[in-house]
Amino acid sequence: MSALFIPQDYFSELCREEIFPDATRPLEVELGCGDGTFFLGMAKEYPERDFFAMERMRGRVSKTCRKIGEAGLTNAKVMRLESAYTVGWVLPTASVSRLHLLCPDPWPKKKHAERRLVNQEEFLTGLARVLVPGGEFLLKTDDTVYFEDALISLGTRSEFERLDWSADAFFYPMTDFEEHWLSLGRTINRARWRRR
Repeated sequence: MSALFIPQDYFSELCREEIFPDATRPLEVELGCGDGTFFLGMAKEYPERDFFAMERMRGRVSKTCRKIGEAGLTNAKVMRLESAYTVGWVLPTASVSRLHLLCPDPWPKKKHAERRLVNQEEFLTGLARVLVPGGEFLLKTDDTVYFEDALISLGTRSEFERLDWSADAFFYPMTDFEEHWLSLGRTINRARWRRR
């Protein structure tokens, strides 16, 4: 089984069984999996769940797929596609139990604020669509402005309620970016929301 997932049609909503055949298993999605550190850590820790990563950079996709193969994981796949579009249009409706967005591109210039994923209507509407009732959206970022934007954006959406998220609440491996920012003395902000 190849870890690289290529849909038959990039312009249609997927069926849950197209990604992994057993649709009764929880499906977790990571947007922008980087080198796959977090993604593989989760897939190894939770073999009873399926993990689906989005990444638009070809080299990162290849590297993560190679690691999945080397680890012999059958519950992890990667698709090369842009995150907002994937959430807005491609992921199956009411299929995702958890969606992870970890250390995303902060688009720090004020004139680029609309490019932040958490500020895009396509993403927010899609997020509400793809999460199962009770499903969760988890965000970590070192960028305070991005974090504040997320709190405002998600706070105005009646589909979501914010949950507590202590550092020791559950197993949650660090990404390569998180480790890097922490080594530079930066603070990592975290927030967690549940789909009502």
